[in-house]
Amino acid sequence: MIVVDSNVVAYYAINGPLTAAAQQVRARDPEWHVPVLWRSEMRSILAGYLRDGTLSAAQVGGVMSAAEEACAGREHRVSSETVFEIVAGTSLSAYDAEFVALAQSLSVPLVTADKAVLKAFPERALTMQAFAGKE
Repeated sequence: MIVVDSNVVAYYAINGPLTAAAQQVRARDPEWHVPVLWRSEMRSILAGYLRDGTLSAAQVGGVMSAAEEACAGREHRVSSETVFEIVAGTSLSAYDAEFVALAQSLSVPLVTADKAVLKAFPERALTMQAFAGKE
């Protein structure tokens, strides 16, 4: 069991240069947990692809459905108190702090490509490559 951030879900669901790394993470541990916030972040990522014409509306819908399926049953509400404690001690956004808070509450690694999260929580956060044993 791991927590993954929205970018890892996006890398997994949208074919691109980091898709292979995200697939290796999924192969190593398919039990991905996320805060409920991930849905809004994923929608925002997909909106960008829709607006710039990279993906069609049908493709965006398919990608979102696949991502929702990948995280089904493993979405969590996160304590606001914990999020604000993390924010107060770091320069992270509340959005990023939600993923850290969830990983802490589940006592599992957070797999992320976010450099600020990796720097602020080296004991909890891992790159996709490090988690997959490719680093």
